Amino acid sequence: MKNYILLILSLIVSIGYGQKKWSLEELVVYALENNITVQQGKNVLLSNEQDIIAAKGNFYPNLSANLNQGLSLGNTEIFQGQFVDRTAQTTNIGLNVNQTIFNGFRNTNLYKQSQLNLEANELELNRIKDDIALNVANAYLNVLFNRENLGIARAQYEFSLRQVKQVRDLVEAGVQPEANIYDAEASLATDEQAVTTANNNYTLAMLSLSQLLQLPFEGFDVLVVEIDSPTQALLYDDVKPVLQYAFENRYEMKVAEKNIENSILSTELSKSGFYPRVTLGYGFGSNVFFTNLTDTEDTFFNQLNDQKAHSFNLNISIPIFSRFLNKTNVAKSKIQEENSKLSLEQTRLNLEANVQRAFTDAQAAFKAFEAAKKSLASQELAFNNSQERYSIGALNAFDLEQTRFRLINAQSSLVNAKYDFVFKTKVLDFYLGKPISID
Repeated sequence: MKNYILLILSLIVSIGYGQKKWSLEELVVYALENNITVQQGKNVLLSNEQDIIAAKGNFYPNLSANLNQGLSLGNTEIFQGQFVDRTAQTTNIGLNVNQTIFNGFRNTNLYKQSQLNLEANELELNRIKDDIALNVANAYLNVLFNRENLGIARAQYEFSLRQVKQVRDLVEAGVQPEANIYDAEASLATDEQAVTTANNNYTLAMLSLSQLLQLPFEGFDVLVVEIDSPTQALLYDDVKPVLQYAFENRYEMKVAEKNIENSILSTELSKSGFYPRVTLGYGFGSNVFFTNLTDTEDTFFNQLNDQKAHSFNLNISIPIFSRFLNKTNVAKSKIQEENSKLSLEQTRLNLEANVQRAFTDAQAAFKAFEAAKKSLASQELAFNNSQERYSIGALNAFDLEQTRFRLINAQSSLVNAKYDFVFKTKVLDFYLGKPISID
């Protein structure tokens, strides 16, 4: 019955996914909630929180209790040269408290470092989420791109079907030779193959998106948003504001800065080896002893009460020579500090290069889009003119097909340029901290 219920629930969930059409915003939310890397990052944060609790515990005293029961059997030398067979039982009970008074600020720095690790990993998790959101947007746009290409291929196939019928009518009327029918049917076969290829590409794009979200592919579908012809208004006039915002707000920059703070704390932790360590201890205990050699021992609880005692100890450990261990630890920590600073500079350079490249790519993508629009307009005029000439016999089928082929290429180029431009502008929005969406 349990397995049957689980099967029914799985089917309900599967049907629910199959009926749903996912918008980009829903895809991003789902990815951020269910992505394995994100879940692992959240577990890292949970582990960091436990590290903070452990670091706090270093400030508290250590408390322990001990109970020991001993039994000895056999010969025992009572006086020099005189041995007796003795059975002895010993019971020891104690309570000990130890408190670190000073250890070169090690506990304080460990606590700061545990908090810093949590902050750094939170920033790293946010960076991962940003990358996932951008990848989902790219995969979603790729689905829309391939869907539009599929629409173009189907439209061309429908055109070829009409063209075959038109040529047959013209051949029957004696206006064109019968060989033109074969050319038209060959074009139809080519267009049918193009539809198959476009459909496969669309299916693969959907498959990639579903796999990115770890959703079942069967029944998976997305909400189609028509991407209107983008305008120059999507462009940024100046890259400087984007760079400034990215330097101040991007998570990779903040992670690199936290790493510098962490390396500085590591140096302070290494320096604690040069300081003395002071601990204070307190103990309370008692013991009980019984032997078969005498019958004058007091009762167990009387002995336990009579022999109870307190003990106090203050321990000061002063490092004098650690075989260069403390010195090398500090030196290595300082080297790590320098590496962290270099990593920050490298992160800054990488971020600047990425933003500059995204800005330049967006500018180039817009120019390519504008050129593709002009090319398509020209090819449409040329094709319409060729159709008219073909219908009156002034143009052969081969030349018409070449003109149509250029038109198809111009349509595909425009679709490609449009989605390329839209994605490049979304990358710039991403660096400006704007939510990923298709306006």
